[in-house]
Amino acid sequence: MADVAEAKRFNVPAGRLGEVAAALGEQGGITIAVTDPDLAARPSPGVRGDFSLRAALARALRGTGTEAIFYDSTTVRIMRRRASPQIKRPAPAPPKAVDIDRDSEILVTASKQNIPIDAYPGSIKLVELDSGWDARNAAGGTASITKLLPALGSTNLGPARNKLFIRGIADSSFNGQTQATVGQYLGDVRLNYSAPDPNLNLYDMKRIEVLVGPQGTLYGASSLGGIIRLIPNEPDLREASATASVGASSTRFGGLGGDGAAMINLPVINDRIGVRFVIFGTREAGYIDNPSRGLQNINSTVSYGQRVTLRIEDLWGLDVDIGSATHNTSTQDGQYVVRGDPALTRDDAIAQPFKNTYYLAYLTARRMLGSAELVSTTSIVRHDLKTVFDATGHDGSTSPTRFEENNNITLVSHETRISGGGKNSPWVAGIASIYNASALSRSLGAPDAPARITGVVNQQAEAAVFGQFSKPLWSNLTGTIGGRLTFAHSVGNLLDNPADKSKEPFRNELRFSPTFAVDWHPGGRFSAFLHYQQGYRAGGLAVAPSGSELESRKFDTDDLKMSEVGIRLGNKERNRLSLRAAFFYADWNHIQADLIDSSGLPYTTNIGSGRIFGLDADITWRLSPTVTITGAAFLNDSNLYAPEPEFSGSGMRVLPNVPRNGIRLVTGWRGNIGSGMSLTGEASLRYVGESWLGIGPLLDIPQGHYTVGDVGGRVEFGKFGFSLDITNLGDVRGNSFAFGNPFGLARRDQMTPLRPRTVRLGLYTRF
Repeated sequence: MADVAEAKRFNVPAGRLGEVAAALGEQGGITIAVTDPDLAARPSPGVRGDFSLRAALARALRGTGTEAIFYDSTTVRIMRRRASPQIKRPAPAPPKAVDIDRDSEILVTASKQNIPIDAYPGSIKLVELDSGWDARNAAGGTASITKLLPALGSTNLGPARNKLFIRGIADSSFNGQTQATVGQYLGDVRLNYSAPDPNLNLYDMKRIEVLVGPQGTLYGASSLGGIIRLIPNEPDLREASATASVGASSTRFGGLGGDGAAMINLPVINDRIGVRFVIFGTREAGYIDNPSRGLQNINSTVSYGQRVTLRIEDLWGLDVDIGSATHNTSTQDGQYVVRGDPALTRDDAIAQPFKNTYYLAYLTARRMLGSAELVSTTSIVRHDLKTVFDATGHDGSTSPTRFEENNNITLVSHETRISGGGKNSPWVAGIASIYNASALSRSLGAPDAPARITGVVNQQAEAAVFGQFSKPLWSNLTGTIGGRLTFAHSVGNLLDNPADKSKEPFRNELRFSPTFAVDWHPGGRFSAFLHYQQGYRAGGLAVAPSGSELESRKFDTDDLKMSEVGIRLGNKERNRLSLRAAFFYADWNHIQADLIDSSGLPYTTNIGSGRIFGLDADITWRLSPTVTITGAAFLNDSNLYAPEPEFSGSGMRVLPNVPRNGIRLVTGWRGNIGSGMSLTGEASLRYVGESWLGIGPLLDIPQGHYTVGDVGGRVEFGKFGFSLDITNLGDVRGNSFAFGNPFGLARRDQMTPLRPRTVRLGLYTRF
C-alpha cells in the first residue's frame, strides 16, 4: 500500500490534467481518477522532483481549479475546487468511502439512482466525451454516436429525419404515427415521443449514456429499445470560461462544408447563479447531382441552434435549472440515387426538401432530503416537420406531382422522483405524466397547386407511478425489483372529416411494466447479472392503406419482453484488459410499424409478433499507457414468427433495418510530444452487416454489407487544439439505406450511398 507521506521521485511533464494524473498515479503506485472531461482537459504544470504524494498532487493541480479527494491511501479523485461558502446554507455531505468502489467510480445517472457502473444490473453503454472528440464530432449529432456503437442503429434518410434502434428493436424504416422505440433525453428532460431523431448538436456535452431496453419501469413510453441520455456540462457558478470550435470540410465529388460552435459560461452571482450558453451552426456539403435540372450537390444540409441553462442554487432550498434548446435543420433534397444512373446522380422532376424545427423549454428543481434526493422536471417541446417527395407517376401519368407532409407535434412531460439508499441498496420512486399531440396533414397534386388529402390527429396522455429497489441478498449477490403502473388514454380522428371526428375513436389502458434483476460479484475482477424487463407502446389511429379520404384504421398496443444474461471482466479505466458481454432474448408482440401502401402513401398498422436473439459485447485492451485497442460487436437473429395475414406471404421476415452483425475496431494513441504539447490519434474500422428494408415482398430489399475506415488526430498545446479527420477513408460506395422516395420504391432501384471521403480541418480553443 502506498505511503502518501513518503517522498518519491516524480517526473511528470506538463500536459492535460487527465494525462498528468494518470502518469502521477502510475509513478506513485495509486489510483487517481479524473471522471469529468472538462477537468481532464485543463492544462496542468506537471511535477518534477522529490515530493510526498500529497505535495506532488498539490503541485500538479496548481492553476487547474481542482482539488484532490482521498477516499483511502490508494484511491484519489480529482474534483472541481469547492469555493468557501459566502452564504449560510447546508454544506454538501462529504464523500463516503463506503459508497465509492475503486472499480466503480463512474455512476450510471440514467438509472435515476446514481448506481456505480459495475453494480448496474443490466447493459449500458457509456461514451465519455472529452473536449477534443466533442469539437471534432459534435456537428454530426446522433450519427456520430451510431458510428461508435454497433448495437445502436439508424435509418439514413438524412439529418434530423432518422429513426433510431437499439439492439435490433426496429419496427420499420418509415416515419409515421407510432411512438419511437428509443427514448431520447437531455439530462432529465424528455426530447421525443412520436417523432424522428431531432439530431441535437453534441457540442459541450459531457457524456452519453445508452441504456438497453425496454426501459418500461423507469422511463415508460418510447423506450422499447432503450434510451439515449445526453448529459451536458453544467453551469459553473464560480469561474467564467469560454470555448470555441470551427471546422472546414471537403467531400469528394461534392462541395465544401463547415461547422462552428461556441460556449460561454458566466457566474452571475458567485456561488449562487450562473448561466451556460451554447450556439452552433453546420453546413454539410451535398454530393449528389441532378443532371436533368442542371444542379450539383443537391443534398446539402444546413442546421443551427442554441442551448442555454440558467442555474440558481439555494432558491428556497432548491437548486433550479431553467433551460431552452432549439435546433433547426433544412435539407435541400433527398440523399438517395437510382441504380443504373451515373454514380452519385439522380434525375427528378421536382426538388424534395425536408425541414425539421425543434424547440424545447424546461425547468428542473433538485433538493436533498437528508440522504435522499428529490428531482422534479417539467418540459415542453414543439416539433414541426415538413417533408416533400416527388410523386410523379404514382397515378400512371407523367405529369410532375408533388406530395407534401406536415407533422406538427406538441409534447408536454413531467416527472417528480425521490431516490436514495447509497451504493448497496439504491432505490427510486416517482410519478410521471405525458401529453403528446400530433397533427399530420398531407397534400398531393400539381407542384403549384397540390390538393389536400387525408390527414390524422392523434393525442396520447399518460400518468404513471413507478419504483425500483435493490437490496443485498447475500454478501456477493444483490437483487433488484421494480415496476411502473401506467394509465394511458389515446384518441384520434381524421382531419377535414366531420363524420370521423364525431366518432373520436379512443381507448383507455392500464398497464404494469415490471423489472427483475440479480447482480453477482463473486470477488476479483469478474461479475455477472441477470435482467428481465417489459415495456409497451399505446395504440392509435392512422390513415388506412387505401389512401381514401374517408377511411381510417386503428393500430393496436404492442409490448416487448426482454431477458439478458451479462458478464463483466475488469474495468477499462483501470485494468489492461476488460470485457463486457450480454446474451439477450426479446419477444415482441403485435409490432406497430409505419409502412407505405402500393401507391406510395404512408400508413400505420400492426405487422405481427417477432423474436430476437443476440450477443452484444465489447473489449478494451491497453497495450501501454498511451495505446489502447477497443473492439465492439453486435450479433442478432430476428424473425417475425406470427405475421398478420396481410404479411404472411413470401418475402423476408427478419425485422427491418438492423444488420445481422456489426463490428467496430479502434486503435487509439494519446501522449505528450513536447513540453506542453500532446497528440491524440485514432484509427477505426467499422463493418455494417446486411439488413433488409422491411417485411413483405415490397420491402425485402437488401442494404448494408460494407466496411468503412476513419482516421483522425489532434495536436493540443496551451489553449489551442488543431485536428485533422478523414471519414470513409477508402471512399466506399456501400448502400446504407434502400429507400429515399416512397413513390419510387416499387421499382426496387433506390439506394442511399455513403457520404464519399470527407476531410475536415478543425481548430479548438478555450479561454
